Amino acid sequence: MTKARGRSLRYRRHKGCEMNNTSPMIYLVDDDERILIALKRLLVSAGYHVQPYQSAEDFLTMHDPDAPGCAVVDVDLPGMDGFGIQDALWSRHHARPIIFMTGCGDIPTTVRAMKAGAVDFLTKPVDAASLFAAIEQALKRDQDGRQKALQRRLVEQRLASLTPREREVFGCVVAGQLNKQIAAELGTVEKTIKVHRGRMMEKMCVRTVADLVRLAAVAEV
Repeated sequence: MTKARGRSLRYRRHKGCEMNNTSPMIYLVDDDERILIALKRLLVSAGYHVQPYQSAEDFLTMHDPDAPGCAVVDVDLPGMDGFGIQDALWSRHHARPIIFMTGCGDIPTTVRAMKAGAVDFLTKPVDAASLFAAIEQALKRDQDGRQKALQRRLVEQRLASLTPREREVFGCVVAGQLNKQIAAELGTVEKTIKVHRGRMMEKMCVRTVADLVRLAAVAEV
């Protein structure tokens, strides 16, 4: 088993997930069919799942934004270029990691790609080891991003279950206020605040203020 294949398998098995449901996809976008065939053969031989496209439009229309994985994209595509793909994904809130390729790389283009969030910028003909390393970095970034998004959705669901008063208490507790201070601010008595605070903590599934603050940070509250 190659090192690339081994790392890819570990990605698929993260936290006991079934491989069939979580196998990351490598999306290849290049208008040169020969390059697509060669790269697909290389990546498949290393154990990756690959989906090739010959245009930016086909990729944006047909790829599954909810599927884990990354995109390996030629910058110099006819019509919409590689940067256009990156802009389109961001505008749709699809933060898929991208590795750019080019046959005529220059420093300004490389700088632009990296500033825009590209994982790497590779010059054709692409070195296999460099490509594998970039893909593993992209898959790690994708996995981390999806995990953070999942955590945020869970926190937002818990926040949505709070009553308006519990949400006010939540904000005060996260701000470091004591029950007595919260009661004075909200115009009620400390005993009532204790009740709201207990229910809020239970709904948020936390026991300590530190844990509550961490959840608030996840949801950027």
